[in-house]
Amino acid sequence: MIGIIILAAIILLVIIIVGWWIGTYNAFIALKADIPKALGNIDVLLKQRHDELPKLIAAVKGYMKHEKSTLAELTKARTAWMKAKTLQQKAKLSNQISESLKTIFAVAENYPQLQASANFKQLQERISGIENELADRREFYNDSTTTYNVRIKQFPASIVANKMGLTEEFELFKATTEEKQDVEVKF
Repeated sequence: MIGIIILAAIILLVIIIVGWWIGTYNAFIALKADIPKALGNIDVLLKQRHDELPKLIAAVKGYMKHEKSTLAELTKARTAWMKAKTLQQKAKLSNQISESLKTIFAVAENYPQLQASANFKQLQERISGIENELADRREFYNDSTTTYNVRIKQFPASIVANKMGLTEEFELFKATTEEKQDVEVKF
């Protein structure tokens, strides 16, 4: 009788360990799949923004004759983004584009005719909306990445992660040094 109880306990323990192993393995598969999905979502929005930028530049060009350097910088960053290969390059260029857009929208306030243009307003709203969505998607990417990075280190899940070869951490999207500085407001 005692032998049957011990055998049942061992079988139950094995079932629990195998169940935990399978659950942990599947959780890692899901976590790892979330990261490229989040990056893909960011890329879709960056592509949408990329496609909208020539329209914005064309709408602004005629009015902003004195801000050609800002428009040139935006165009240059857009072209470089298309050629970027790594996440770090894309993130850096995406941040440059965001900064250029902020400058254009701020400078546009000096051009009442531009502000009154329905085309400019529509493009400004569209690009501002994309910028907000990008911020949300980057947050989701960072959440997914942080969850994954922490989970591969947590014991006992780290045992499964090591057996799966999941030892390399993913990099987070980070704000640039320029984005962390205080904004100077002049009146």
